[in-house]
Amino acid sequence: MKKVVLFSVMTVALIACNGKKQAAPVEETPVAVSIEVPVYDLDSLLQIAEQEVDKTVKVVGYVTHTCKHSGKRCFIVGESQTASMRVEAKGEIGGFNRELIGSKLAIIGEFKERRLSQEYINQMEKDVNLQKEENGAAESCQAELNNINDMRKWMKDHGKDYYSIYYMDGQSFEILE
Repeated sequence: MKKVVLFSVMTVALIACNGKKQAAPVEETPVAVSIEVPVYDLDSLLQIAEQEVDKTVKVVGYVTHTCKHSGKRCFIVGESQTASMRVEAKGEIGGFNRELIGSKLAIIGEFKERRLSQEYINQMEKDVNLQKEENGAAESCQAELNNINDMRKWMKDHGKDYYSIYYMDGQSFEILE
């Protein structure tokens, strides 16, 4: 009987030791994923703006202005200096300091669009004309009316019922020059 009990205990022990073995935990090492981001100078990006809205891009341009108090935005121009774009400080960008004015930056971020409807532009025009009557500031009001006329011309030339304003939610940047 002692042999049967001893044999049973040994059998149970042997089965327990040789049963399902748990695999040692595998340590996962983070893998750096490199995502290709298209690079544009500002002038080139604005040429194909509609195709790049809501996409992450890298844009190269020269800083013309940074917001003095908050530093939460800057404005850049391309080589031609004919168009500018606003860049909002998001992601890793804490702010844009005044020393960046004149610098060439490569900014990575999400390219965005804000559309101004015809109704909105019509209201802008009414407000400017009302301001012109009340304040008599004809010179500054005329500049605003010229901008409104430029918006309408762009809409007509492009067959759109809105005017597009493109900007970027910047995530990071590097100084090139």
